[in-house]
Amino acid sequence: MLDKVVIANRGEIALRILRACHALGIRTVAVHSTVDRNLKHVAMADESVCIGPAPSSESYLNMASIIAAAEVTDAQAIHPGYGFLSENADFAERVEQSGFVFIGPRPDTIRLMGDKVEAIRAMKAAGVPCVPGSGGPLGEDAATNIKLAREIGYPVIIKAAGGGGGRGMRVVHTEAHLNAAIQTTRSEAKAAFGNDMVYMEKFLENPRHVEIQVLADGQGNAIHLGERDCSMQRRHQKVVEEAPAPGLTPEQRAEIGRVCVEACIRIGYRGAGTFEFLYENGRFYFIEMNTRIQVEHPVTEMITGIDLVTEQLRIAAGEKLRLRQEDVVLNGHAIECRINAEDPDTFMPCPGLIQHFHAPGGPGVRVDSHIYEGYRVPPNYDSMIGKLIVHGPTREIAVARMRVALSEMVVDGIKTNIPLQQRIMSDAGFQQGGMNIHYLEKRLKEQKEKALSIV
Repeated sequence: MLDKVVIANRGEIALRILRACHALGIRTVAVHSTVDRNLKHVAMADESVCIGPAPSSESYLNMASIIAAAEVTDAQAIHPGYGFLSENADFAERVEQSGFVFIGPRPDTIRLMGDKVEAIRAMKAAGVPCVPGSGGPLGEDAATNIKLAREIGYPVIIKAAGGGGGRGMRVVHTEAHLNAAIQTTRSEAKAAFGNDMVYMEKFLENPRHVEIQVLADGQGNAIHLGERDCSMQRRHQKVVEEAPAPGLTPEQRAEIGRVCVEACIRIGYRGAGTFEFLYENGRFYFIEMNTRIQVEHPVTEMITGIDLVTEQLRIAAGEKLRLRQEDVVLNGHAIECRINAEDPDTFMPCPGLIQHFHAPGGPGVRVDSHIYEGYRVPPNYDSMIGKLIVHGPTREIAVARMRVALSEMVVDGIKTNIPLQQRIMSDAGFQQGGMNIHYLEKRLKEQKEKALSIV
């Protein structure tokens, strides 16, 4: 087992990793920016190292400072969490070249799956179902691109090969707007990702977002841990996640899971990963693979009883996968609500001092959060301040437990999106289950228009 791990992240995921390390007897090093010296995991870590000022570019994205922290503390490994450098192949490569263990996939795997065009090619070769599309980057010839769009069928979506997080994509409904959309997306991709390569796919109009969690040891062994439904989204950002996906049959789960496991073995995948799909009319269409732990990993943990971060650490230590597919049994239903420091109506970030904080409790309730009374939420990072997760024997009971837990949760001093999450849990469409990725935004638009008409 590893002896000492640098946690190259902040907030709730840093605390989550720290707890998993300590449970395994692994010592921890918390790296932090100047504004984050009062984070909970920094106080709990065996050692801490300040790696720079508040801006991410000078701290959590500073590769040299993070590797230097591992060197001065004699650590063995670096866990990147999610976000920041977690899917940066150059960082993973530098970590390994410096003699440390990168707790995640090999650099070449991250590089492959980070390039959306190459990832789709690799998945097609592995037998994973993909969205009909260009099958490679778009060229400069307008006539060729128009012909391709006609073959795929409108609407189409233009995507940046290096994009992610809902950025670098544009939907095109008519031929007249195609080439302008391609050029605009190229320009945006170059500015945002340093890569102007774009590709084209069929735009599915009413899909759900269903993803498959996998674990693989890079030694020829892999399993899947079922699926999550992440269709409650706003501007391509997940708001609520649940597992298992409403309406998915055991046969569908087993088949798409088998395909993902075989793909992991084919590409030599190592660690935890997630295959993300659009799901429409009973069919799966691969969109990307996240080569890291996911924000929503707790819902999978709740229904399987498997600690994903612990498994990451064991795999990174060189252990073979301890679990077989038959060991994975799904039990009940779990839901996660992301709790953000933001206005629930305008979605503007609301950093500031937390004057009172009360975490909910009760059967099946879990809170993953780094906040506490007296903690000041900084304006420098993502607005998520925690995750509220519930588990129940059925989806209906899980929804009811989440409504109660949200009503108990108190975060005073700043605005949060708790009222929004309460509205979602009481929404008839959400309670029915199986809504598509556009549902939440449509409901929010309707509610806004209704409020304005009343005024």
